[in-house]
This record gives sequence, C-alpha cells and structure tokens, in this order.
Amino acid sequence: MVIGIRREDKSIWEKRVPLVPEDVKALKEKGFKFIVQPSPIRVFPDSEYEKAGAEINEDLSGADIILGVKEIPPAKLLPEKVYMYFAHVIKGQPHNMPMLKRLLELKTTLIDYEKITDENGRRLIFFGNFAGYAGAIDTLWAFGQRLREEGMETPFERIKPAHEYSSLDEAKEEIKRVSEEIRERGLPDELQPFVIGIAGYGNVSRGAQEIIDLLPVKEVEPEEVFHLPPDPTTVYKVVFKEWHMVEPIEGKFDLQDYYHNPHKYRGIFGKYIPFLTILINAIYWEEKYPRLVTKKALKELYLDNPKLKVIGDISCDIEGAVEATVKCTEPGDPVFIYDVEKDAPVAAFTGKGPLILAVDILPSELPREASIYFSHVLKGFLPHVASADYSVPFEELSLPPELKRAVIVYRGELTPDYKYLEKFIKGVE
Repeated sequence: MVIGIRREDKSIWEKRVPLVPEDVKALKEKGFKFIVQPSPIRVFPDSEYEKAGAEINEDLSGADIILGVKEIPPAKLLPEKVYMYFAHVIKGQPHNMPMLKRLLELKTTLIDYEKITDENGRRLIFFGNFAGYAGAIDTLWAFGQRLREEGMETPFERIKPAHEYSSLDEAKEEIKRVSEEIRERGLPDELQPFVIGIAGYGNVSRGAQEIIDLLPVKEVEPEEVFHLPPDPTTVYKVVFKEWHMVEPIEGKFDLQDYYHNPHKYRGIFGKYIPFLTILINAIYWEEKYPRLVTKKALKELYLDNPKLKVIGDISCDIEGAVEATVKCTEPGDPVFIYDVEKDAPVAAFTGKGPLILAVDILPSELPREASIYFSHVLKGFLPHVASADYSVPFEELSLPPELKRAVIVYRGELTPDYKYLEKFIKGVE
C-alpha cells in the first residue's frame, strides 16, 4: 500500500507531522511507499522527506492510506481512502459533523488516533504530554505578563511562550533559572502563599507537572490549601483528583460509579478556587459531568481582590469544565481576560476576571519533539493498517483490537460502537 502524508491546513501554527522523515525512511526500507504533500510550514521540510525516499506531490489520489494530524476540510477528502487523524467527532462536535458526513458519502474508512486504546480504554497514541509541557510553559508566561501589567516585578516575566523557544530543553533551562531566582530572592509578599493547582493526573497533567516541578515546589494535599503558611521561596503545588472535584449527592464516593452515573454527583471544586494563584485544567470532560469552574463562582470570587490570576485551560472545551473558556485561541494570541461582569472575553492581560489560556493546539508549540514522539509510536501500528484487507465486512476486518476500536467509519458506514453519531449528522448540509 501507498501511504500519503497530507499538508496540515487547520492553522498556520500547525507545524506537526504524523510521521517524521526518519520513520518514513525506516518504513520505506521495509517496502512502504510514501507520497508527501508539500508544505511551507511543516517543522520537517519537504527536502528531508525527499531525502528519506518519499515522493513530494500535491496529488494524494495515488495513496491508499492518508495520514494527518488535525481535522480535514470536507472539500479536501478523497473517496474510498483509509484516513488516520484526530477527527474530534466522538462527542458529536457540531463543527466537525459536515466532515463526518462527507467521510460517509465518500465511502471512506476513518481510524481516529484518539480511540486507539488498550482494553482498559487507555490511549496508546497521543500528544498529551506535549500539551501539558506547552500549556504549563504558556501559563507561567501568562502569569508573568499579568503581574507585570499589574505593576509587580517577578522573574516569571522573563518566561516566553513555548513556541518562542527553539526546543523544550531551552524552555526548561529558562524555568530553572527562574526557580533559582525565586530561591535566592523570594517572591513578593502579595503572592504568598503562591499555589498552583493542577486538575487531573493523566498524560496532560504529568506533562504540566514536569514543567511546574522545575520551580521550587512543595507538593501539598488539597485539604492543606486552606491553611498554607506564607513562604517567599516556595511554590506550593496541589494535584486534584475526582474525589476533590465532586461529591455524591448521597452516600460515599465511588470512582466507577461517578464515571457511570455522574448525575448522582455535584461539583465541590469551588471551595478551593479562592486559595489558588494559578489553576491548570488537565481533565477530560463531557457535558454529563459537573463543571470544575463555573462563571457564577468566578463572578462571586471577583467581587473582592482575588488571589486567582491565571487559568491555563489545557483541555480547552468551550464553556466546558472551565465555563469561562468562552473561546479557543491560537499561539499568536493565546490569552484573554474573562470579564465576569460582561460575561465576555476581553483582549487584555489584566481586568475584572481571570486571565485564561485556551490554545487548543498546544503540542504544535513544540512541533519537533511532539512529532518525533508521536511518529515513533504510530510507526508500530502502520504495518497492521497497511496489511489489512478493507474489502471484507467490518466483522471480518483483521486489525489488532487496539486499532479496530478506533475505526469510526468503515467503507462509508459508522461502525457499531459509533452508530450513536447518526443523530448528530441528521440535518447537516
């Protein structure tokens, strides 16, 4: 089979690739053929793919399997191809339903990276750690900028957005220098105790924590945030898990019961918000779950002079877990003030509300490292995808279970696990 790598066109900031030249070369030596669309923004230039043995061609019609990173505009889809990319359709996302409908009309097959999972539902291929890295770097940058606008000098103002560093290592070195300055000189009294809260403990959270832990961190339990002593040379870090965010309306907390019956639980995270300086949101969220931060809680918080300065919403669901995330942003203009009185985003670093970072393509800010990591994992799955017979009924399709679970569309039909998406497609033009 011939594998095509498409040019990303969702954003001028999207420089990532699903497969790097090194892995293209390794697979070509095993008999694979590649067609790569030219791109002026891809982090790996066309010349590197050509050197690896790929054909550079605008026309991908000769490819059997087409790889991408982000969603593909409906008009760019080709008939009867096998597509692999992050489709963002499993929640019935309205903006992607025209794309899903077109995939069905063109008799294509769609394998969604997001749903390549093990038997316990854990994702096997992801950029999650890199979303955490970039999100934490950008959050610290945003924090420094807000304090500077408010007239407070801190070492945080030296931190740049992730995409302005040449590498993740360079960003880490900068944050280590900031850490040393905090240890030596301390932070202003107005910031103490300085508390960074991180909601969630998965891949995204682990990436964010790796960055935050470069600071002079002392980790504390959620219950301790109410009584932390001022300490100018310490950054308190607290990680929140499900039982800190919600409680059962009746009875005792049970994690599996919460996942299966979220309507039986209510949000309690509001009690922690007044004690946080920075909040990083790294949880998976759907509408059936209680919100982490409501607009109402923020409005009440900002009646006074609140401690909370920045919300780094790495998960970035519009009016989702963080209800004040009223829009997504891009790396070139990554933050806005959520004005609690206007209930609207304001282009500023300071104002009557939290500064919100809401970039929905955060790993694209570390495109080289993120692509290398992702590609090395994807490379292991491609021989299975390429050797499968797509002429047989879906029940007979010979793919490993991890991959078969990710087949959302098969030859123009929604597969059994994704039939529920039919209701979201109805009425889509």
